[in-house]
Amino acid sequence: MQLIIISGLSGSGKSVALKVLEDGGFYCIDNLPTPFLPQIAGYLQEDGHDKIAISIDVRGGPSLDAIPQQLDSLKAQGVDVRLLFLEAKTETLVKRFSETRRRHPLAISSLTVTEAIGLEREMLAGIGDLGHRIDSSDLNANTLRNWVKTVVEMDQSRLTLIVESFGFKHGIPLDADLVFDVRSLPNPHYVPDLKPLTGRDEPVIDFLQAQPEVREMYQDIEHFVARWLPSFVKDNRSYLTIAVGCTGGQHRSVYFAEQLGKRFSEEQQVIVRHRELS
Repeated sequence: MQLIIISGLSGSGKSVALKVLEDGGFYCIDNLPTPFLPQIAGYLQEDGHDKIAISIDVRGGPSLDAIPQQLDSLKAQGVDVRLLFLEAKTETLVKRFSETRRRHPLAISSLTVTEAIGLEREMLAGIGDLGHRIDSSDLNANTLRNWVKTVVEMDQSRLTLIVESFGFKHGIPLDADLVFDVRSLPNPHYVPDLKPLTGRDEPVIDFLQAQPEVREMYQDIEHFVARWLPSFVKDNRSYLTIAVGCTGGQHRSVYFAEQLGKRFSEEQQVIVRHRELS
């Protein structure tokens, strides 16, 4: 049985993720109280369901602390369990609640929305690192759907290496484990013919590969990742996200993400994604 647990901050896109899985043939349950997770999973498995998705969030209260132990127990029973944790920047979440006129589940009379989001982060702090994190701050719904599909399709028994490009002017991705800054390198943005292109286009690739600094930076990053990746594999990590950032997230970071993705796909299952291009 494959069991996907969806959790994360209110307003970060959990409903979108759950709908993606429902459309993919999963039996879905929203807002399940945490104490019922083992019983419900066992019942549905006995009832013949082999693909289940369950959304659990801060409304579960103090019982959230039991999730790590429950996941370990289910894995010990042979269940393919993986957790998908969605998050977003506070300012993004505040804007979303304002636009939809929804009330934050923790925004009681004595708490503002911002304070409620802060409290929610604290309550979920022990869950985020249990699985794959997705920062939905700068993603539209369609891009989020595609990212969820890609993650769910990966082989859980192996580490999934995610290489993501981004632009520093839009902030560092919250889901990044390792961050590399390539803003000091020559910028194709200032070459008129290259400005409208991206780091996936041949003219930009040729321009960057002709720069000695670019080659040296790439070698340093490649060597660092190659040196320490076995440690993450040995630590039984399911996911490792490497984020490479330039100013706008269009040229240099995209080029580096693509090249690193090609290099490490020889030995790991790799997802390459570009936050700003999406």
